[in-house]
Amino acid sequence: MSEPDFDWTLIRSFLAVMEAGSLLGASRRLHASQPTIGRHVAQLEAQLGCALFERTGRGLAPTRVAYRIAEDAQRMAEGAHGVARAIAGTRQNVSGSVRISASQTMAFVVLPEIIGRLRAANPQIQVELQATDTVANLLRREADIAVRMVMPEQGSLIARKLGTSKIGAYASRDYVLRRGQPVAPPELLQHDLIGLIDDDVILRGFAAGGIPATRESFAVRTDDPLVVRQLVRAGLGIGFLADKVAKRDPSLVQLIPEVGPTMPVWLVVHNEIRGNPAIKVVFDFLAAELERELAPVRVG
Repeated sequence: MSEPDFDWTLIRSFLAVMEAGSLLGASRRLHASQPTIGRHVAQLEAQLGCALFERTGRGLAPTRVAYRIAEDAQRMAEGAHGVARAIAGTRQNVSGSVRISASQTMAFVVLPEIIGRLRAANPQIQVELQATDTVANLLRREADIAVRMVMPEQGSLIARKLGTSKIGAYASRDYVLRRGQPVAPPELLQHDLIGLIDDDVILRGFAAGGIPATRESFAVRTDDPLVVRQLVRAGLGIGFLADKVAKRDPSLVQLIPEVGPTMPVWLVVHNEIRGNPAIKVVFDFLAAELERELAPVRVG
């Protein structure tokens, strides 16, 4: 019996529903209509002869079959991305220098591997990476492309939402052994907190949860997010770090997973330079890679 001939579009829609947990979320991720995503899932289920999702009050829950094929489907996705990058790299010998602005954490932890793959596929493109937590002014060409946590308001900028970055509470294993592990959000105020000097995102999160935290609730404060991470790793207290970053470090422990804001991540470029070949290649490459990096991990 021959193997089924799967349509890659169906697999792509299936993975998007797995990651988003709903047809609406998948349609936003793929920039496709919700009925189209639903039709793709139904076609794949018809080919397989079994259900892949069950409807629940919270959305679509993957079945055991869905989890069983998800790993192979993800490998197909990675292969498709690789083919697309190879085609893009051979289509034209694009060259030039592109300036990218990103937060210090993004530039230090996430982007190096992505830029490595970008350079491997496009060796004639040079990259200038600006690691800064100040918003680069694309209108004044301080950067060509920016990775931002806020949506730009200027109409002359093209912005693409890549996903979200969840911020969580983390401590070193040594700190947890010494001080114990908080199990409810109010208990965080009984611990040594580490935070940024001028960032009130965490304070707003505390306030939203009814927790009376103030600037003085933080035992150690700094203006550098990378220093926050090192202070947490050194066991000085509990800090708030991006999940995608902190979970790469086996020395850190996540505390109270429901605590912490979720920040949108945008890729931004000025409309007038979007058509520049080198900038277009870099923008599209970063968009694809960061969307995969920011995709939620669903376990079952």
